[in-house]
Amino acid sequence: MTRLTRDDVLKAVGQADDVTIARIIASGATVTELAEAQAWLANDEPLMNAGKPLATGRARELVDILSELEPSEDDDPAPPSAAPQE
Repeated sequence: MTRLTRDDVLKAVGQADDVTIARIIASGATVTELAEAQAWLANDEPLMNAGKPLATGRARELVDILSELEPSEDDDPAPPSAAPQE
């Protein structure tokens, strides 16, 4: 299996900053491991219900990296801008 390239990462995750792309590539993961990590992030409950073991190794590392890209529930949206007063 071949290691991930920048193009592989961009195809899989869309927009990501250069540091994140470099971290993903540096993990030494394959396209299959990246797909597994994305599956866990997208919907882990069906995977657990199917008896699939939790992601480990490079796939787990990718889950950690990719989860940083997702907005957290604690993030407050930007406050609405005040309407100009006339």
